[in-house]
This record gives sequence, structure tokens and C-alpha cells, in this order.
Amino acid sequence: MEPTHLFELVIAMFLAIIALHYAAHRLGLPPSVALLTGGALLAFVPGLPAISVDPELVLVIFLPPLLMDGAWSIAVARLRRHVIGIASLAVGAVLFTCAVVAVVAHLIFPSIPWAACAALGAIVAPPDAVAARAVLQRVRLPRRLQILLEGESLLNDASGLVLFRFAVAAAATGAFSAAEAGGSFLVLALGGAVVGIVVGTAWFKLVRLLGDEYLIIAASVLLGWIAYLAGEQLHVSGVIATVTAGLIMSWHQHTVLSAAMRMRGTSFWTVMIFLMEAAVFILIGLSLRDVVERGGGLTTVIATMGLPMLAILVALVLARFAWVFACDFAVRFCAALGFAQARPLGVGGATVLSWAGVRGVVTLALALSLPEGFPGRDFILVTSFAVILGTVLIQGTTLGRVIAWARLVEPESERARLTMSQAEAAMAQAQVGVVQNLAYDAEGKLIHPQLLERYQRRATSIVDYAEKTEQYMPVLHAHFDVILEAVAIGRRELIRLHRAGEIDDETLLELERDLDLEELSAISAKA
Repeated sequence: MEPTHLFELVIAMFLAIIALHYAAHRLGLPPSVALLTGGALLAFVPGLPAISVDPELVLVIFLPPLLMDGAWSIAVARLRRHVIGIASLAVGAVLFTCAVVAVVAHLIFPSIPWAACAALGAIVAPPDAVAARAVLQRVRLPRRLQILLEGESLLNDASGLVLFRFAVAAAATGAFSAAEAGGSFLVLALGGAVVGIVVGTAWFKLVRLLGDEYLIIAASVLLGWIAYLAGEQLHVSGVIATVTAGLIMSWHQHTVLSAAMRMRGTSFWTVMIFLMEAAVFILIGLSLRDVVERGGGLTTVIATMGLPMLAILVALVLARFAWVFACDFAVRFCAALGFAQARPLGVGGATVLSWAGVRGVVTLALALSLPEGFPGRDFILVTSFAVILGTVLIQGTTLGRVIAWARLVEPESERARLTMSQAEAAMAQAQVGVVQNLAYDAEGKLIHPQLLERYQRRATSIVDYAEKTEQYMPVLHAHFDVILEAVAIGRRELIRLHRAGEIDDETLLELERDLDLEELSAISAKA
């Protein structure tokens, strides 16, 4: 394919992303479902060339920034608090699911070696960070469940990749050592963490040196790829390296980045991540044609592999349910013995956690990376795609209903000690304290009376609102609605003045920026 034609296809893909996202919004569907389905339909459009996905390239391009985005936005304090539960899912659940899928696959096709069945298990076992984010963005969960799912999706790829590599090596050599696999996983994980710490610390130092906000934003965007590639080059976990660097960035961003850097960087990053997440699902759908052709055509695939694929999908879902409920039972048992830290999820929470295991790009990339001639390769490839399709279409579309059925309640221990209004009141009181000190000159004369009065009045209002939030909420909404209407009228007048030639472009841009900031502030306060 000529480079210009490839570029045209990329532009067409982004146009399809916009159209499919709009369709998903209008139909009330998760965007991931619309993108995956749309990509699958586009794959069979007559005249469209077959899309062949390079698995290594897909992982290198998409995985680091998406992992970095997850680590950047995750709650680090809650991540530390629930590290045991996250490790149970990211390591224990992956190992258990891999074993269950391997047993079921070997029972269905005894001719496929155990190592190849284990490779299938490793491919489909870890839920995907991209798919999980796409699903979780549309639902509201208690903080504990949210952090368990986010933490699992960030770390379980490392477990799946290690299992996959050992399974492929065992299929090639016929030898496997559980002790060696466990030792290798520790080395890869610890080595990846060290690389991530080095890269994240270097970013922290670099931000202080660069000074220019555009250079800092560019360096921050590149950090995910740098951490991932450095980890892979040093033969440790690039996934762990990326996540660790992202967590360091997340922790220090509040102190080393200016307001302008955060606003501009966040805007650019949000659009980039949106396009990358959407492109992942489109590429998965577009790869269906190649997967089906490898399996001998759609009719042959359904006739010969339909029931085995369904059995693997059911085994996969049941394995996660079994692991989550077994762990929750163990936690309940520990709580009965008097361990204060042990708090079970309950039936509803465990059901939601079990049902949220959606697979995505990592599963497809690992399946496509299997070497030619690998035992059962066609079955593994088709089954992997069926698992992605099944979990996204079934679990992704019904997770909201499962959450509604569970009627989850935020435990008291997970709630913040202060509400947002109380935190805002504390911040306002701290601000008025410093203004009171600076409002007087060295001789004790008041030199900023209006400023002091404004901050005192603001602090008094915010403290009063924090104590009577429910009472003031309708008035507050109406207040900010008036501000938004005033901003809209001001913007209309500003544009009229510019179109009439009464102000120049520079004045337009400066005053428009002021209106934009006022509008964003009002929208944020109203929310």
C-alpha cells in the first residue's frame, strides 16, 4: 500500500471514530461497543484493503500512553490502601483464569499441547486497561471497586505477558519450570519498578529545569513511551515501568506544574487519549477480516469453532466469578476472626467486580504475535477475538444494569473526611488569613480594603454554604446560570465588535480568553 493511501485510511478511520461516537451517544451505547462493531463491519466493505495489525507496533504505540493516562488519573493514596486486593486480581486472578482456560481448552481439543492451551489462557486472562477505562467512564462505582478495577487493569498486563512468554517458550522447548517463571516475574516486576522510578524522577528534575510550558508538556507526553521502551530494552517489564513513572508524575504534578501547564497539557492529553482509545477499538474491529480468513471463512469458523469459543468465554467469566467470590469469602472469614482491616465486598460488589473483566487490545496483540506453526494457532486467534467481542458487547453493555441491580453503597470508611464544600471552606479560610496579613503595610495601615473585604465576604459565604449545602444548592445553581448567561451575552457583544471592525484580533483573543476562564470557572463551580 502506498504511503498516501495509508494516510488516507488513517484520516478515514478518525472520521469513522467521530461518526461512531456520535451514533453511540444517540443510541445510548458504550462508545467501545459502537467502535468495535463499526470496525468489524468496515473490515468487510468491498474494495477496502485488509488491515494487518503488527502486534508489537500496536503495543508500543498504544499501550504506554494509555497506561500512563490511567496512572496519571488514579488515586495514589487509595491505590496504596488497596494494594493487596489489587495484587490478588492482577496476579492471582490472572494465574487462576489462565489455568481454568487451559484445562477447558485441553478438554475440548486434547490434540493441542498443554503449553499451547496455557498460552491461550495467558492471552485471554488479563482484563484490558483500555477496555476497562472505556467501560468505567460511563458508570459510577464506589471508590473501593473503582480503585480495584483501575489498579488491576494497570498491573495485570505484566502478569499476562510473563505467562504468555513462558507458555510460548514451553511449547517450543517442551520444558516448563514454575519456580523459574515465578522468579522471572519478580525480576521483571522489580526491574520495571526501578526503571519507572528512574524515569519518573528524571521527569521531575527536568520539569524544574525546562521552565517553558510547551517543552514540559511535550516531555510529559513522551514519558510513557520512554519508560516503556527503556524497560523493554533492559529486559524488564515495560508495563510496570510505565505505570511506576506515571504514578510519580501523578503524585508530583500538583506541585511542579503551573496552572497554565495543567490546563493546556490536560486539554491536549485528553484529545490524544480519546483518539488513541477509539483507534484501538476500530483496529480490533478491522482485524476481524484477517482473523476470519485465517480460520477458513466465517461459516467455517462458526461451524467448527463456535461451541468451543463459547465454552472458553463461559469458562473465562466463571473463573473470574469463582476467584472474586472465593477471595471475598476469605476476607469475610478474616473479618469474623477479628481482623479490623478485612472488609468484604458483599454479594453485590463481588458480582460487579466479577462482571467487569473486559478484554481488549493486549489480548489481540498477544494472539497475533504467536509464531507461524504454533500448535492450535488458528483456534487461539479466533477464540481470542471472540473473547474480546463477547466481553465488550455483553459485559460492556450490561455493566450499568448490573451496578444498578447491586445497589452499591459507599462504605463510611471509604468516604473522604471532608466534603468538597468543607474543603473549599478550609481553603477559603486559609486564603483570607494571608490576605489579612498582606492587606496592611509595615506601619499597620490598611492599603487593600476592597481586596480584604472581598476575601472575607467570600470566606464567610463559603463556610455558610458548607454548613447548609442542601439549602443553598438551588440558589447556587441559579447564580451560576446567570453568570453563564452573562458570559454568553458578553461573548456575543465581543464578536459583534470584532466583526464591525471596532476591535482588532489581539483584543478579541485576550478578552475571549477572560470569558473562557470565567465560563469554565462557573461550570466547574456549578458541577
